Amino acid sequence: MSSRPFPGRRGVLRGSLAASAALTLPVGLGAAPALALSGRPGAGWGVQTGDVTANSGLVWVRSDRPARMIVETSATESFRNPRRWHGPLLGAGTDFTGTTRLHGLPSGQEIHYRVLLADPQDPRRTGEPVTGGFRTVSQRRRDGVRFVWSGDLAGQGWGINPELGGYRIYDAMAALDPDFFLCSGDNIYADGPIAETVALPDGRIWRNITTEEKVKVAETLAEFRGNFRYNLLDENLRAFNARVPSIIQWDDHEVTNNWYPGEILTDARYTEKRVDVLAARARQAFSEYFPISTLRRPDGRVHRVQHHGPLLDVFVLDMRTYRNANSPDDQGADDQGILGEEQLAWLKRELSRSRAVWKVIAADMPLGLVVPDTGDGRPNIEAVAQGDPGAPLGRELQIAELLRFVKHRRITGTVWLTADVHYTSAQHYDPSRAAFKDFAPFWEFVSGPLNAGAFPANTLDGTFGPDRVFVKAPTTANVSPAGGYQFFGEVDIDGDSGELTVRLREQDGTVLFTKSLQPGLVGQ
Repeated sequence: MSSRPFPGRRGVLRGSLAASAALTLPVGLGAAPALALSGRPGAGWGVQTGDVTANSGLVWVRSDRPARMIVETSATESFRNPRRWHGPLLGAGTDFTGTTRLHGLPSGQEIHYRVLLADPQDPRRTGEPVTGGFRTVSQRRRDGVRFVWSGDLAGQGWGINPELGGYRIYDAMAALDPDFFLCSGDNIYADGPIAETVALPDGRIWRNITTEEKVKVAETLAEFRGNFRYNLLDENLRAFNARVPSIIQWDDHEVTNNWYPGEILTDARYTEKRVDVLAARARQAFSEYFPISTLRRPDGRVHRVQHHGPLLDVFVLDMRTYRNANSPDDQGADDQGILGEEQLAWLKRELSRSRAVWKVIAADMPLGLVVPDTGDGRPNIEAVAQGDPGAPLGRELQIAELLRFVKHRRITGTVWLTADVHYTSAQHYDPSRAAFKDFAPFWEFVSGPLNAGAFPANTLDGTFGPDRVFVKAPTTANVSPAGGYQFFGEVDIDGDSGELTVRLREQDGTVLFTKSLQPGLVGQ
């Protein structure tokens, strides 16, 4: 277990969590009537932080009307002598969302913050402050690093069910006191309407909170925005966001199932058939609802590297934006692949530059698991592996190139993390078992969903020699969260030894599988 600079600090913070969460309930779900009628701006969707470094962080909020965003920070919860940051004017152009960059913060310290929303016409009129906290990145190796990861939220029609306590998995993740949360994609299901009730196989009734934007597939910008707002109706998620910074990537369901650039939909539910149009609207809403600075740059990149002190770099991939069309994926040459040439070159360059002990490659899709795309009736492939256990073909060629690069450049400490397939597993890849042998052994860990249907385990492809060391998955498709099979993973890097330990956990935090890896090795 890592040494922690702030033992039990989230326990202290959680003491005031229930009260602050009650103050931030969106209007219509329990907001105080006096506040709702006061005419002052309200921040009912909570707060979030992202892009946290040793001395900075990005704070997010959404207002219910035009407002000026103000952030105050303090070393203590008393907010005595706070430091004030004047943020942007929030308006309809960003769906009343905005971020403020905090800079010049102390390294490895707990930062308490509160967000105030001020009336643009009268700055003295502010709504109820919304509080949160995060820990800046420590530059001291001995402090260690701990984070959690998962993906897939509100999928297959399983939304926020108050009778089950909503998205309870976020409470279990928060209890581990993580430095950050890595969401491996499918933050929403824009293609998945949510009905008020769903009949379960055992005769029980699943009851969802639902909204106007969730009764159909998302096509307009307003509908995509409404999908992101939907998840913020959950008190567990809002409380988690207020305490744990996030590293967010996207996959397919932020737009539509199994999408790729240039695709023309045949799905009768859509009046807008051009996926590129839907993806542009989804990307705008995605950039509005998460604190990710790269999305605000001219190139609007999702892929990026997050540095977390001397122990960890997280390489966030985008396996959607630059991929080629889904196909049988058996071509003998493929330069574009699933990453695109430019992103592959970026990843090689950043991996070779990294001096971190561990290089976590955050992929939104698995490598050796066969993920089919049969939506149009053809046997196409959605991920990398296509089921042929021989030499690399199709998108496997690009992954083979990357794995070869890691081996020959002697890049140490690479670990692959993903979600996507709605179960949890650990795969060890070894050239001694593989058709392609010019790579060093490595591990890939899968964990999810957060709150979505669970599915049976996918078939393995032998090209890179995977051995499924552990798996927990249902035997039938689309098992609801009421039936279990909701998962997240934990990564704990010890500050003294540098050892990295992965734990695959169930929704309540129960540990299912543990694997410890040693630092400084090219492969293991």
